[in-house]
This record gives sequence, structure tokens and C-alpha cells, in this order.
Amino acid sequence: MTEPDAHASDRRVTGDAENASLLHVLFKVADAEYVVAAVDVLQMESFTDATRVPGTPAYVRGLVQIRGRVVPVVDLRARFGLPPAEPTLDSRIVVLEQAARVVGLLVDSAREVVKLAPSELKQPPDVLMGDGEGFVKSVARVNGRLLMLLDVQRIIGEEQIHGK
Repeated sequence: MTEPDAHASDRRVTGDAENASLLHVLFKVADAEYVVAAVDVLQMESFTDATRVPGTPAYVRGLVQIRGRVVPVVDLRARFGLPPAEPTLDSRIVVLEQAARVVGLLVDSAREVVKLAPSELKQPPDVLMGDGEGFVKSVARVNGRLLMLLDVQRIIGEEQIHGK
């Protein structure tokens, strides 16, 4: 595991295609650890506040400007139905690009990149999937830690961002 610069420039994780597909950015929300594919992460930024936008769902924290780009921010605590928490020095926005859209995920902390082989990712238990609308795509146990791979499309899908 390596520690990326929390203020990385606007670039994707580089390297050969095979290694890039194994790398995942790890972050915490409440007491749980989640991962997203590093190839989808543009950068990570510190978070202080966002400008609320009227008429958006409660889990859309608002808009921030990052390096000249206006980015909507999804508060994962709110999205997951967890109690709110005040931002700290560790709070981060994980900026993702999915289907030509750029969206930030507000997380409690994000400072690690982990390498996960496809064989380490397992189907989550059925109870997590509920009616098929769960946010967890896969789970992995790595060095005694339970990591959950998020289904980013389900979290930031077009219909969810615009509240349709």
C-alpha cells in the first residue's frame, strides 16, 4: 500500500494497463472502508465547504470549484443514510470521472491506494443488495480489513444527481 499525495494534480493514476486496473483508491466513511477504481479518480482535494444548490437531493452537498472546474459533490454520509459529521482536516473530495461526467465524493478521509486482484473481489452478501439497489458492488478482505468496492454509477448516476 502506498500513500498518494492528497493534493495530487489533475491526472489519472498511470502505469501499464494491467496494474492500473488493479489499483483502487481507499477511503473511509464513518467506520467503514470503501474503494473505487483508481482509473476513475482524477484527483483528491481537501474539503472545507460547498455551495448549496436549491432543489437538489439532500445528499448532494453542493458545488465546488476545483482548478477552474465546477464539480457537484455527493456527500457519502448523507447518501448512505449515516449521521452528518462536520468536515475535518482529513475530509476529502475524491473527484471521479464516470461516463464523461465529473463528480466529487465527500469522504471522511482518503490517503491510500491498494492493489486488488480480481480474484480478491467477491460478490457481496444478498442482504447488502436488498432490492438490487445497493451501493456495494464487491467486497474484499485484505490484511484483516474489509473493503467494499462501490458501484459509482449507482451512487452518482444521472437520475440520482438530478433527482429524477
